[in-house]
Amino acid sequence: MKLPENSLFAILLRAQWWVSALVGVGIFLVARLFIPLGFALFAAAPFLGIASYVGWKQLRRLSPKRIAAILERARNQPAEEFLRSLEEGFRRDGYSVARTTGSPADLELTNDGRVTLVVCRRWKASRTGIEPLRDFDAATSERGASARIYVAAGEITAQARAFAAEKRIRLVSEEELAQLMV
Repeated sequence: MKLPENSLFAILLRAQWWVSALVGVGIFLVARLFIPLGFALFAAAPFLGIASYVGWKQLRRLSPKRIAAILERARNQPAEEFLRSLEEGFRRDGYSVARTTGSPADLELTNDGRVTLVVCRRWKASRTGIEPLRDFDAATSERGASARIYVAAGEITAQARAFAAEKRIRLVSEEELAQLMV
């Protein structure tokens, strides 16, 4: 289930945990003026639940220093070791992983019958422009995959991000890549 981008709960899920906690406490206090304790708690519960969830996610986030160290280590790895680390990360996320040969993609992920193609051939590039994404799109658009992922350890240009969004190619870089490599 995906929440609408600008719904109250989606906004609170992107905010700091204490924002949801304040909203929940505020709703509880106002509701308590008019309704019994149990109902006031019930009215505030969704916001307190979001605060707990967001707080838990923020505790699990890697620090910027740790992300930089992981990405630097990834850039220094040979291709085989980098692929192996990615495979382990995707398996932890619940995917079945297979390497591809003679394909424009490096990995094929399967989860719930959905196939995702992953390319990470240029992960060491300090800056990724639109051309590698165009090549990946052209080579994979007719393969029947339900999703496509492009992995980069360096900076991704704004034009490349716009192209990826248009072609529905998920970009994995920086924090998300570091989470996979941990």
